[in-house]
Amino acid sequence: MVERLVLRRKEFTLLQAYIYQHIGISLGDHKIYLVQARLAKRVKQLGLSSFGAYYDYLVADKKRGELEYLSSLISTNVTSFFREAKQWEFLKRELPSIIERSGGKLRIWSAACSSGEEPYSIAMFLMEHLPNYTQYDIKILATDVSSKVLKIAMNGLYSQKAIFSLNEVYLRKYFSTEIVEGEAFYRIRDAVKQRILFREFNLVTGDYSLFDAKALNIIFCRNVMIYFDKSTQSALVDRFYTILPKNGYLFIGSSEALTDMKKDFRSKSASIYQKA
Repeated sequence: MVERLVLRRKEFTLLQAYIYQHIGISLGDHKIYLVQARLAKRVKQLGLSSFGAYYDYLVADKKRGELEYLSSLISTNVTSFFREAKQWEFLKRELPSIIERSGGKLRIWSAACSSGEEPYSIAMFLMEHLPNYTQYDIKILATDVSSKVLKIAMNGLYSQKAIFSLNEVYLRKYFSTEIVEGEAFYRIRDAVKQRILFREFNLVTGDYSLFDAKALNIIFCRNVMIYFDKSTQSALVDRFYTILPKNGYLFIGSSEALTDMKKDFRSKSASIYQKA
């Protein structure tokens, strides 16, 4: 019988601090059992005898490969195509004025793209609602802290469950069908992929000097800040504010708000903000 690994409070405190420092996720003390459940299999895979030994392994890994693996285990990659329906309705109304202000050069950042549903939704939306889409200079940056989900995103192959709620028009126009081991899967067409650049990026520790000042028109950062504490949220919103131009938009999750952050963003609708 395999002995069950138990995450002791001292070990949890060490992992808790490490995760906050390197990933930015703030784990309350009540999350000890969640961390134990998510990491136990990995600890055994590495042939380690305890969570304390795993912490030592993390610290000793100078190439940060295990940190990347840890990020994918701790973060919750729940997403879907065209989630937050009211945001897409807003974007449809505002799209003509956004394009006019941008001079036809549109830059959008999907800041926690997970397995790709969000950036592909953005690209399909623009292709569907912008007449003569190809005449515009449009680029979508899609980043995530996890290389594991980025590989899924770049592959662009989705199960029937993943596309269940997708409009039939989008499915027909922007996907091709593939049979894998007797099951139908749906692959994003290259015409959608070609406007998206996927990159690994940590929102908390990443180098924001990589972004040209005021080059972005829209940032999507949805259902990410709920994992951060107030100071980390505030620092992140500050960075977003700096790299957005005047009138640029920030889209966040429906369960999030900038209410306590006192930034110069105007609330345009629930979970939609515009730089003043």
